[in-house]
Amino acid sequence: MKIVVIGGTGLIGSKLVAKLGEHGHEAIAAAPNTGVNTLTGEGLAEVLTGASVVVDVSNAPVWEDAAVLDFFETSTRNVLAAEAEAGVGHHVALSVVGTDKLLESGYFRAKLAQEKLIEAGPVPYSIVRATQFFEFVPRIADAATDGNEVHLAHVFFQPMAGDDVAAAVGRVAVGTPLKGQVEVAGPDRYRMDDFFRKVFADSNDHRQVVTDPKAVYFGISPTEGALVPDGDATLGDLHFDDWTKTAK
Repeated sequence: MKIVVIGGTGLIGSKLVAKLGEHGHEAIAAAPNTGVNTLTGEGLAEVLTGASVVVDVSNAPVWEDAAVLDFFETSTRNVLAAEAEAGVGHHVALSVVGTDKLLESGYFRAKLAQEKLIEAGPVPYSIVRATQFFEFVPRIADAATDGNEVHLAHVFFQPMAGDDVAAAVGRVAVGTPLKGQVEVAGPDRYRMDDFFRKVFADSNDHRQVVTDPKAVYFGISPTEGALVPDGDATLGDLHFDDWTKTAK
């Protein structure tokens, strides 16, 4: 099966291309550095020729509100139109758990707009919403750091390994279109402040975690359960402590 992965040279995309290839599929990485630009449409028709499935795991290069909305809306419209023209039978998109609860953020408003375009579009679809990636844990800590203090709220947090995200997206991609959403998350649920206290202790990071009910997460004030699945979700296999050993 030919499967085109939009954003196929990025963190999740490169893992997904490798996993699909291991299972005998013709997985093609589509990104600006491979000659495919979803904003301009360059290379889309050519790369989608003969494709059965398109998986979009791309991310916006700039997160300013207007720019990120333009990226996801323009890119998604172009991809869906090219898929319809090429006869692609399944569009899969990677999104974020809690997107509709985090609309203080222009980024999440843009992701929700992307989801709505896919749902209203001409191609049978599946949307995979994932929690935060283990690979982004340092970035989350740095964004919350003020001097030697890291201000974090006591909200639920259920991150997962990028490999598990790619595996979940891959399973959906080779299946029948869901015409709906599925959620995936890490195997363990934490409180965000407690999680980072342990991470810092284990890594000899001397920053101090401050439990702060007013702490923001990339500009958002999340409610207690906004970052985790509401109900049933497919859980990843890799625990954070085990992942840190393989990531070194």
